[in-house]
This record gives sequence, C-alpha cells and structure tokens, in this order.
Amino acid sequence: MSEEIEERGHWRGLGLAALLAGAGVGVLAAAFRAALDAADRARNAFIALAKAASPDWGWIGVAASAAVAAALAAWLVRRFAPEAAGSGIQHVEAVMRGDAPPASDRVLPVKFAGGVLSIGAGLALGREGPTVQMGATIGRRLGVWLGLAPGDLRVMLACGAGAGLAAAFNAPVAGAAFVLEELLRRFEIRSAAASLGASGVAIGVSRAILGDRLDYSVAPLPDVGLGSLPLFVGVGLAAGLLGPLYNRAVMGALALADRLARWPVELRAAGIGAAVGVVGFLDARLIGGGDPITQATLDGTLAIPTVALWLAARFALGAVSYASATPGGLFAPLLVLGAQLGVLLAAASRLAVPSMTPPSAAFALVGMAALFAAVVRAPLTGIVLVTEMTGNAALLMPMSLAAFAAIAVPSALGNPPIYDSLRSRMLVALSARR
Repeated sequence: MSEEIEERGHWRGLGLAALLAGAGVGVLAAAFRAALDAADRARNAFIALAKAASPDWGWIGVAASAAVAAALAAWLVRRFAPEAAGSGIQHVEAVMRGDAPPASDRVLPVKFAGGVLSIGAGLALGREGPTVQMGATIGRRLGVWLGLAPGDLRVMLACGAGAGLAAAFNAPVAGAAFVLEELLRRFEIRSAAASLGASGVAIGVSRAILGDRLDYSVAPLPDVGLGSLPLFVGVGLAAGLLGPLYNRAVMGALALADRLARWPVELRAAGIGAAVGVVGFLDARLIGGGDPITQATLDGTLAIPTVALWLAARFALGAVSYASATPGGLFAPLLVLGAQLGVLLAAASRLAVPSMTPPSAAFALVGMAALFAAVVRAPLTGIVLVTEMTGNAALLMPMSLAAFAAIAVPSALGNPPIYDSLRSRMLVALSARR
C-alpha cells in the first residue's frame, strides 16, 4: 500500500513538473515566433526599401546587413554556447543517450537571439530546432530545481523538447510523437503522459498569446479513392530518393565548412549570410523559414516552372544555411521542399492520368509528410505534424503508404537518418575538444 501511495506521489510530482515546463516553453516559443515574425517583416521592408532606393546597387546593403546578422549569430554561439549551433536536436538526443553533458543555461539566450538573427537575416532555417533545444533546457532545469530523480530529469528533458516542437508548429500530438519516435525510440508511458501534458499546456499558452490559428490554411480535402493510392506511393518513392540527396547535401556543406576551418566561423557565416541576402534581393520570398512559400504552394498560386525553380533554390539554400553554425532547424525547410515536390508530381500525374489525380494540395501534404519521413525517419511524427498544421485528416492512408515508401528507399540505399549523422559528427567534435 505504501508503495502505491509513493508511486501516486511520484506521478503527481512528475506530472506537475511537466505541466509547469509546458507553460514556460509555451511562453518562450510564442515570444520566439513573435520575434521571428517581426524580423521577417523588417527584412522584407528593408529589401523593398533597398530596391526602391537603388535597383542596381541596393543588393549591397541587403547582403551586408544579412552578413552582419549571420556573423553576430555565429559569434554568440562560438563565444557563449557552442552546443547551440544548428538544430540542437542532435544535442538533445546525445544528452538523452548519455553521450553528451546537458546544455548550459546560456543556450536559452543564445538560441533565442541567435535564431532571430540568423533566420531573420534570411537563412533557410526552421524555428523548431531552437524551440526544441530551449524547451529541453527548460524542462531539465525545472526538474533540477524541483529535485527530481535522475530518471525523471531525462523525462523532463524529453517532454520539454516535445513541447518545444509542439509550440513551434501548433501541433500538440506531434510533440509527444516526436519524443517517443525520435528521442526515446521506444514507448514509455511516463514519458508519453508527461509529453502530452507538456505539449498541451505549451500549445494552450502559445495560442493565448499569439491567437488560435492553423499554421497553414488548406481547404478540406476529399477522401482519396483506392485507385489513386499508387500515385501517392509514387510520391513516397520520389521523396525516398530526394531525402538521401538532401541529407548528403547538408552533410557535404558541413564537411566543406570544416575544410574552411582556418577561416573564423563568423567570416564563414557572414559569407553565407551575404549570399542569402543577394538571393533575397532578387526575390524576398525565397529566403527565411519558408512558411510563405509552403502556403503559396498549397494554395496552387505558383506556376509549375516557378515551383521547380524554387525547389532547386531552396534545396541549395537549406544545405548552405545549415553550414553557417548558427541556430536554426531543418524541419520547416523540409516541409517547403516536400510541398513543392508533391505539387510537381501532381502536375506530372495530371498529364498522365487526369481522371485519377486528386487535388494538388493533397499531393503537397503527402509530399511534406513523406520527405520528413525520408530525411528524419520519424514517419508518425511527420504524418501527425502535417495533419495538425493543416487541419486535414483525410489523407492519413495515403500519407502512411507514402511514408512507408519514403523510408524503404533510403534504408535500401544505406543512407542514415539526418540526426544520426549530425549526432555522430557532433560527438566527434566534442571528443576533439576534450
């Protein structure tokens, strides 16, 4: 009987800590997203002003400002919190496995300010990487303050990370799925319950601050007929080929950055920022996190040649931006590419079998989930994430088939998940610094 009472008290303590962590993560994630939105507006206004002032030479000012912002973000990381570079998810995973020490509290201001600077400068990085690592840091720190046991600190790290993902994408169940599928890679009832609680509170707090709205507006889609399912398997196979290419592009860009190690990291980041600034001067829609591109792709307002061109441009920008050693994630850029891939395949299908081709938006959503599965190898997280972000649940079956195909191809090719590769690279770097 005493053991049952102790267990109930243990659950109450962990549950309360998870809810408190969710509230803290929700406030921080909402502030981060509001800051990013303000930075995007400021960047677009500055580009428009530069174009109006000097159509021929205005790009110099845009490139210079982006270079300075990226360099400052890289300096903050190098000087105060090296573990804040890149997504940060690989560091959370390493801590979960006991391969790396927990992040210092300095990650919070560095990840926040560095993320606003780098993504605000126009680098093709996602907001979810910073919120996941900041959320994990908040969760664990709160657990330490409350005197939780070491095993519960691990749960708090995970549920804080899941709350960060949930708040970044307005997707509570995806946060819990991410914890179980990517961080733990097995089902634990305590972690699942704590993650659901933390993610739910984080979403509630974030919505109270930012408003209750879906990330992407998509009209309700009809159920897909059985005859169209092979088309979505084709989307999964195409994503299964593009995913390994993207993984290799990211790792190749990082390897190139390593070969340029004689140059200060701030100089390398400034060069990348300047290049992104030039691209932004040519077309401001191409740079940044990519949400406007994804929405335009889902709306079907872009011509197919434009979608193809932007897919190539964003593919390159995403890999190069990640090599800047500044805070920023991979998920949001993947969603851009997946939507574009789906729309291109919808156009090809419409030429071949017009009577069997569902709406382009259906292909785009399935493409988003499939490419996420191909790159991260977390199919459940990808499916739930896209479903929650768009409010469309009619595509669960085609998404499942596409995700299966998207994972089968890179697995057959021997291409590892992106975060396994990033974590291995990070651990080698940590060993070299010791």
